[in-house]
Amino acid sequence: MRVIDLELDLDVFTGPFDLLLTLVLREEVDLLEVDLADFVITYIDHLERRGELDLEAATEFIVLIAALMELKSRLMLPGEEQELFELEPGEAAEELLARLLDAHRYRAAAAALAGRLEAEAGYRFRSAPLPAENRRASLDQAAAVYDPHVLSAAIGELLTPPEQVDVRHIPVPKVSVAERLTHLRGLLARGRFNFEEAVMRADRVTVAVTLFALLELYKQGELSWTQSEPFGEITVDPVAAGERISA
Repeated sequence: MRVIDLELDLDVFTGPFDLLLTLVLREEVDLLEVDLADFVITYIDHLERRGELDLEAATEFIVLIAALMELKSRLMLPGEEQELFELEPGEAAEELLARLLDAHRYRAAAAALAGRLEAEAGYRFRSAPLPAENRRASLDQAAAVYDPHVLSAAIGELLTPPEQVDVRHIPVPKVSVAERLTHLRGLLARGRFNFEEAVMRADRVTVAVTLFALLELYKQGELSWTQSEPFGEITVDPVAAGERISA
């Protein structure tokens, strides 16, 4: 909702904000009789009903209220100053429109500067003069913090390739999941079996791959298993093709 569409219910006027603004600029409504504080109260009530703050609409509202306050203050000036600052309705409308356009340009410029600041966030630097204690020291008195040989040795260590990591202790799978699926399906074709039969004399990696293949067949509905107690024997039973439930 735009600010100019805000519905007002004042002592001297009832209707949308843009209509009141037009009547004020045409001098059909005396701005001196309009309580601008009622504008603010009405707008705050509008924000409470919506439950959120539209920054662009709020900025527009502030600019409009500020312009109306300035026009009203000029009308309240006595004598010659009132005549000096009195504006024709057309001139007042143009001035108000110019201020709204200026506010729009300022918001656009602020958004552009914020974008540039965000884009250059990783390239900021601070230029500062040397500390006072260093400015008092001459070049003859200045000495290196580290011996050049120590620095060259440190750089040399960075250029030395590290030793190769010994990975011989890491077990390498000797079987694939596809091979264990074939093995398990062969056992299922014979009927019930237990998991120990499927991994007889196998290494730990093969046992793990077999367990993964068992879970895959269970997911596909080709088998079921039972285990009467924790760490007990796992009995595997085939599932008939007609009883399978697709995952």
